[in-house]
Amino acid sequence: MALAYDLTLLLDTSADDDARAKVLRDVEGAIAQAGGSIANNQKWGQKVLAFKVRHKPEAHYHLIQFTGPPELPGTLNRSLGINDVVLRHRIIRTPGGEPSAPPAPPATPPAPAAAADTEPAQA
Repeated sequence: MALAYDLTLLLDTSADDDARAKVLRDVEGAIAQAGGSIANNQKWGQKVLAFKVRHKPEAHYHLIQFTGPPELPGTLNRSLGINDVVLRHRIIRTPGGEPSAPPAPPATPPAPAAAADTEPAQA
């Protein structure tokens, strides 16, 4: 029985491109080896973190949506948890069995609304 999952990865920006690509290849290989399949793979780019993780203010975000057996998330959790390039990861089982692709977040945070020019009332 294959279940659907969303894997969000936050990868270290100070790691070289080859190291980040290897993490993604290893995840894809683990999913394929377990008999799962990748439904969606999105690179969301480099973003500023809400708070520092391992003293890093930014991370490369990736979303991988996949299907696989119930024991696959445990295997991925173990391998991603000991990888120094991975700052954070989260695997969530999606309801309904089918991955639904959320839109990629905006590249930059939206600008705050312009404050209305108000002058103090004159008496």
